[in-house]
Amino acid sequence: MRGVNLDDGASRGGDEQYGGVGQTRTRLPERAGDVYGGARRGRSSSRSLVTVVGVVVLLIAAIAFANRGGGDSSSDSGDNKPNTSATAASGTHPVKSKSSGVPSGFAHDQQGAASAAANYAVVLGSDGMFNEESRHSIVDAIYTPTAAGKLQSPMDQAYSTDFLAKLGLDANGNAPAGSTFVSRTVPVGTKSTHYTADNAKVSVWYMGLIGMSGQGSIDPVSSTWKTWNFDLQWLDGDWKIVRDSQTDGPAPVPGDDKAATSDEISKAIEEYGGFTYAR
Repeated sequence: MRGVNLDDGASRGGDEQYGGVGQTRTRLPERAGDVYGGARRGRSSSRSLVTVVGVVVLLIAAIAFANRGGGDSSSDSGDNKPNTSATAASGTHPVKSKSSGVPSGFAHDQQGAASAAANYAVVLGSDGMFNEESRHSIVDAIYTPTAAGKLQSPMDQAYSTDFLAKLGLDANGNAPAGSTFVSRTVPVGTKSTHYTADNAKVSVWYMGLIGMSGQGSIDPVSSTWKTWNFDLQWLDGDWKIVRDSQTDGPAPVPGDDKAATSDEISKAIEEYGGFTYAR
Protein backbone atom coordinates (compact mmCIF):
# COMPACT_ATOMS: atom_id res chain seq x y z
CA MET A 1 0.00 0.00 0.00
CA ARG A 2 1.87 2.93 -1.21
CA GLY A 3 0.50 6.45 -1.24
CA VAL A 4 0.55 9.65 -3.18
CA ASN A 5 -0.23 13.08 -1.85
CA LEU A 6 -3.83 13.72 -0.89
CA ASP A 7 -3.33 17.43 -0.51
CA ASP A 8 -0.22 18.97 -2.02
CA GLY A 9 2.20 17.11 -4.28
CA ALA A 10 5.89 17.02 -3.51
CA SER A 11 7.95 17.44 -6.62
CA ARG A 12 11.16 15.51 -6.90
CA GLY A 13 14.36 17.38 -7.56
CA GLY A 14 16.26 17.03 -10.81
CA ASP A 15 19.51 15.21 -11.39
CA GLU A 16 21.44 18.31 -10.48
CA GLN A 17 20.62 17.66 -6.84
CA TYR A 18 22.82 14.61 -6.96
CA GLY A 19 25.57 15.86 -9.23
CA GLY A 20 24.56 13.51 -12.01
CA VAL A 21 23.68 15.85 -14.89
CA GLY A 22 24.67 14.47 -18.27
CA GLN A 23 26.13 11.24 -16.95
CA THR A 24 25.27 8.02 -18.76
CA ARG A 25 25.67 4.46 -17.52
CA THR A 26 25.45 1.37 -19.70
CA ARG A 27 24.43 -1.88 -18.04
CA LEU A 28 24.57 -5.24 -19.81
CA PRO A 29 22.36 -8.18 -18.79
CA GLU A 30 24.11 -11.07 -17.09
CA ARG A 31 21.63 -13.89 -17.63
CA ALA A 32 18.12 -14.50 -18.80
CA GLY A 33 15.45 -16.50 -17.02
CA ASP A 34 14.28 -15.51 -13.56
CA VAL A 35 12.78 -12.03 -13.67
CA TYR A 36 14.53 -11.29 -10.35
CA GLY A 37 17.98 -12.49 -11.35
CA GLY A 38 20.59 -11.19 -13.76
CA ALA A 39 21.22 -7.52 -14.32
CA ARG A 40 20.05 -5.03 -11.75
CA ARG A 41 16.44 -4.19 -12.32
CA GLY A 42 16.12 -0.58 -13.39
CA ARG A 43 12.60 0.74 -13.28
CA SER A 44 9.95 -1.89 -12.66
CA SER A 45 8.19 -3.55 -15.57
CA SER A 46 5.17 -1.78 -16.99
CA ARG A 47 2.86 -4.35 -15.43
CA SER A 48 4.55 -4.01 -12.06
CA LEU A 49 4.24 -0.23 -12.32
CA VAL A 50 0.53 -0.56 -13.09
CA THR A 51 0.14 -2.83 -10.05
CA VAL A 52 1.82 -0.37 -7.71
CA VAL A 53 -0.11 2.58 -9.13
CA GLY A 54 -3.32 0.59 -8.72
CA VAL A 55 -2.62 0.06 -5.04
CA VAL A 56 -1.78 3.73 -4.64
CA VAL A 57 -4.84 5.09 -6.42
CA LEU A 58 -7.41 2.84 -4.78
CA LEU A 59 -6.12 3.10 -1.25
CA ILE A 60 -5.55 6.83 -1.36
CA ALA A 61 -8.97 7.35 -2.93
CA ALA A 62 -10.46 5.50 0.03
CA ILE A 63 -8.54 7.59 2.55
CA ALA A 64 -9.34 10.83 0.71
CA PHE A 65 -13.03 9.98 0.67
CA ALA A 66 -13.02 9.21 4.38
CA ASN A 67 -11.14 12.40 5.24
CA ARG A 68 -13.52 14.73 3.44
CA GLY A 69 -14.95 17.27 5.81
CA GLY A 70 -12.09 17.02 8.27
CA GLY A 71 -11.65 14.92 11.37
CA ASP A 72 -12.14 15.29 15.06
CA SER A 73 -8.81 16.80 15.99
CA SER A 74 -8.56 20.39 17.08
CA SER A 75 -7.12 22.85 14.60
CA ASP A 76 -3.66 24.31 15.03
CA SER A 77 -3.33 27.76 16.53
CA GLY A 78 -2.22 30.39 14.08
CA ASP A 79 0.69 31.44 16.29
CA ASN A 80 1.85 27.88 16.93
CA LYS A 81 4.99 27.65 14.82
CA PRO A 82 5.98 24.03 14.06
CA ASN A 83 9.32 22.89 15.42
CA THR A 84 10.85 19.97 13.57
CA SER A 85 12.51 17.19 15.51
CA ALA A 86 14.66 14.62 13.74
CA THR A 87 14.73 10.98 14.77
CA ALA A 88 17.28 10.20 17.46
CA ALA A 89 17.85 6.93 19.28
CA SER A 90 16.92 7.10 22.97
CA GLY A 91 16.90 3.44 24.01
CA THR A 92 13.37 3.80 25.35
CA HIS A 93 11.05 0.94 24.47
CA PRO A 94 7.98 2.33 22.69
CA VAL A 95 5.28 0.04 24.12
CA LYS A 96 4.68 -2.93 26.38
CA SER A 97 1.47 -4.25 24.81
CA LYS A 98 -0.35 -4.90 21.54
CA SER A 99 -3.94 -4.46 20.38
CA SER A 100 -5.10 -6.62 17.45
CA GLY A 101 -1.46 -7.43 16.80
CA VAL A 102 -0.58 -3.72 16.62
CA PRO A 103 1.73 -2.03 19.16
CA SER A 104 -0.31 0.07 21.58
CA GLY A 105 0.10 2.08 24.76
CA PHE A 106 2.58 4.65 23.44
CA ALA A 107 4.04 7.24 25.78
CA HIS A 108 2.12 10.47 26.25
CA ASP A 109 4.91 12.66 24.93
CA GLN A 110 6.49 13.74 21.65
CA GLN A 111 8.65 10.63 21.44
CA GLY A 112 5.60 8.45 21.97
CA ALA A 113 3.78 10.19 19.12
CA ALA A 114 6.76 9.63 16.81
CA SER A 115 6.96 5.97 17.78
CA ALA A 116 3.23 5.56 17.19
CA ALA A 117 3.45 7.10 13.72
CA ALA A 118 6.36 4.86 12.69
CA ASN A 119 4.61 1.72 13.91
CA TYR A 120 1.32 2.73 12.30
CA ALA A 121 3.09 3.24 8.97
CA VAL A 122 4.48 -0.30 9.28
CA VAL A 123 1.13 -1.95 9.92
CA LEU A 124 -0.73 0.12 7.30
CA GLY A 125 1.85 -0.96 4.72
CA SER A 126 1.65 -4.65 5.66
CA ASP A 127 0.05 -7.53 3.79
CA GLY A 128 -2.53 -7.69 6.58
CA MET A 129 -4.32 -4.81 4.87
CA PHE A 130 -5.25 -7.11 1.98
CA ASN A 131 -7.45 -9.34 4.16
CA GLU A 132 -10.82 -7.88 5.17
CA GLU A 133 -10.94 -9.19 8.74
CA SER A 134 -7.35 -8.23 9.45
CA ARG A 135 -7.78 -4.81 7.82
CA HIS A 136 -10.85 -4.02 9.92
CA SER A 137 -8.97 -4.91 13.10
CA ILE A 138 -6.01 -2.75 12.10
CA VAL A 139 -8.12 0.28 11.22
CA ASP A 140 -10.18 0.01 14.42
CA ALA A 141 -7.00 -0.31 16.49
CA ILE A 142 -5.05 2.70 15.21
CA TYR A 143 -7.60 5.29 14.02
CA THR A 144 -9.98 7.31 16.14
CA PRO A 145 -13.49 5.80 16.17
CA THR A 146 -14.75 8.62 13.95
CA ALA A 147 -11.97 8.19 11.39
CA ALA A 148 -12.25 4.38 11.44
CA GLY A 149 -15.97 4.58 10.83
CA LYS A 150 -15.40 6.70 7.74
CA LEU A 151 -12.59 4.51 6.39
CA GLN A 152 -13.91 0.96 6.63
CA SER A 153 -16.41 1.03 3.78
CA PRO A 154 -14.22 2.93 1.27
CA MET A 155 -11.31 0.60 2.05
CA ASP A 156 -13.48 -2.47 1.53
CA GLN A 157 -14.45 -1.09 -1.87
CA ALA A 158 -10.82 -0.35 -2.69
CA TYR A 159 -9.66 -3.85 -1.75
CA SER A 160 -12.34 -5.54 -3.85
CA THR A 161 -12.09 -9.14 -5.05
CA ASP A 162 -11.42 -7.93 -8.59
CA PHE A 163 -8.63 -5.65 -7.39
CA LEU A 164 -7.02 -8.43 -5.34
CA ALA A 165 -7.20 -10.70 -8.38
CA LYS A 166 -5.21 -8.17 -10.40
CA LEU A 167 -2.48 -8.47 -7.78
CA GLY A 168 -2.54 -12.25 -8.10
CA LEU A 169 -4.34 -12.72 -4.75
CA ASP A 170 -7.50 -14.63 -3.92
CA ALA A 171 -10.54 -13.07 -2.24
CA ASN A 172 -8.90 -13.42 1.19
CA GLY A 173 -5.67 -11.74 0.13
CA ASN A 174 -3.69 -14.99 -0.15
CA ALA A 175 -0.98 -15.58 -2.75
CA PRO A 176 -1.10 -18.69 -4.98
CA ALA A 177 0.80 -21.79 -3.89
CA GLY A 178 4.52 -21.41 -4.47
CA SER A 179 4.42 -17.60 -4.46
CA THR A 180 4.90 -14.99 -1.75
CA PHE A 181 3.06 -11.67 -1.79
CA VAL A 182 5.17 -8.87 -0.35
CA SER A 183 3.89 -5.59 1.08
CA ARG A 184 6.08 -3.88 3.66
CA THR A 185 6.82 -0.42 4.93
CA VAL A 186 10.32 0.21 6.27
CA PRO A 187 10.59 3.52 8.16
CA VAL A 188 13.85 5.40 7.70
CA GLY A 189 13.10 8.23 10.12
CA THR A 190 10.41 10.42 11.65
CA LYS A 191 9.91 14.17 11.90
CA SER A 192 7.63 15.86 14.43
CA THR A 193 6.30 19.17 13.15
CA HIS A 194 3.72 19.90 15.86
CA TYR A 195 3.10 18.66 19.37
CA THR A 196 0.73 19.40 22.23
CA ALA A 197 -0.59 17.13 24.96
CA ASP A 198 -3.69 16.45 22.84
CA ASN A 199 -2.48 16.52 19.22
CA ALA A 200 0.64 15.82 17.20
CA LYS A 201 1.77 15.92 13.59
CA VAL A 202 4.43 13.40 12.60
CA SER A 203 5.89 12.54 9.18
CA VAL A 204 7.47 9.16 8.51
CA TRP A 205 9.98 8.82 5.68
CA TYR A 206 9.95 5.23 4.48
CA MET A 207 10.89 2.75 1.80
CA GLY A 208 8.08 0.49 0.64
CA LEU A 209 8.25 -2.99 -0.87
CA ILE A 210 5.42 -4.47 -2.94
CA GLY A 211 5.04 -7.26 -5.46
CA MET A 212 4.76 -11.01 -5.94
CA SER A 213 7.76 -13.25 -5.44
CA GLY A 214 7.59 -16.52 -7.36
CA GLN A 215 9.06 -18.29 -10.37
CA GLY A 216 6.10 -17.40 -12.56
CA SER A 217 5.62 -13.85 -11.26
CA ILE A 218 5.48 -11.01 -13.76
CA ASP A 219 5.09 -8.44 -10.94
CA PRO A 220 8.43 -8.75 -9.11
CA VAL A 221 8.90 -7.09 -5.75
CA SER A 222 9.94 -3.48 -6.28
CA SER A 223 10.75 -0.58 -3.96
CA THR A 224 9.31 2.89 -3.64
CA TRP A 225 10.10 5.90 -1.44
CA LYS A 226 7.38 7.91 0.27
CA THR A 227 6.64 10.16 3.23
CA TRP A 228 3.59 9.34 5.35
CA ASN A 229 2.09 12.29 7.22
CA PHE A 230 -0.03 11.60 10.31
CA ASP A 231 -2.31 13.82 12.36
CA LEU A 232 -2.54 12.12 15.76
CA GLN A 233 -4.83 12.66 18.73
CA TRP A 234 -4.33 11.51 22.32
CA LEU A 235 -7.47 9.48 23.02
CA ASP A 236 -8.29 6.94 25.74
CA GLY A 237 -4.67 6.60 26.82
CA ASP A 238 -3.01 6.24 23.42
CA TRP A 239 -2.17 8.04 20.19
CA LYS A 240 -4.73 7.50 17.40
CA ILE A 241 -4.78 8.62 13.77
CA VAL A 242 -7.25 11.35 12.90
CA ARG A 243 -6.18 11.70 9.27
CA ASP A 244 -3.19 10.82 7.12
CA SER A 245 -1.73 11.57 3.71
CA GLN A 246 1.32 10.65 1.67
CA THR A 247 3.80 12.40 -0.59
CA ASP A 248 6.40 11.06 -3.01
CA GLY A 249 10.02 10.70 -1.93
CA PRO A 250 12.54 11.87 -1.15
CA ALA A 251 14.04 9.02 -3.17
CA PRO A 252 17.79 8.38 -3.30
CA VAL A 253 19.61 7.62 -6.54
CA PRO A 254 19.19 3.88 -7.29
CA GLY A 255 22.31 1.84 -6.67
CA ASP A 256 23.87 -0.85 -8.83
CA ASP A 257 22.80 -3.79 -6.68
CA LYS A 258 21.92 -6.88 -8.64
CA ALA A 259 18.32 -7.96 -8.13
CA ALA A 260 17.90 -11.12 -6.06
CA THR A 261 16.23 -14.24 -7.42
CA SER A 262 12.60 -14.96 -6.55
CA ASP A 263 13.69 -17.74 -4.19
CA GLU A 264 16.02 -15.38 -2.35
CA ILE A 265 13.28 -12.77 -1.97
CA SER A 266 10.74 -15.32 -0.72
CA LYS A 267 13.25 -16.75 1.76
CA ALA A 268 14.17 -13.28 3.04
CA ILE A 269 10.52 -12.35 3.58
CA GLU A 270 9.95 -15.57 5.54
CA GLU A 271 13.13 -15.32 7.62
CA TYR A 272 13.35 -11.58 8.34
CA GLY A 273 10.51 -10.25 10.44
CA GLY A 274 9.50 -6.64 10.91
CA PHE A 275 10.47 -4.32 13.75
CA THR A 276 8.76 -2.42 16.51
CA TYR A 277 10.02 1.10 16.05
CA ALA A 278 10.99 3.51 18.82
CA ARG A 279 12.94 6.74 19.07
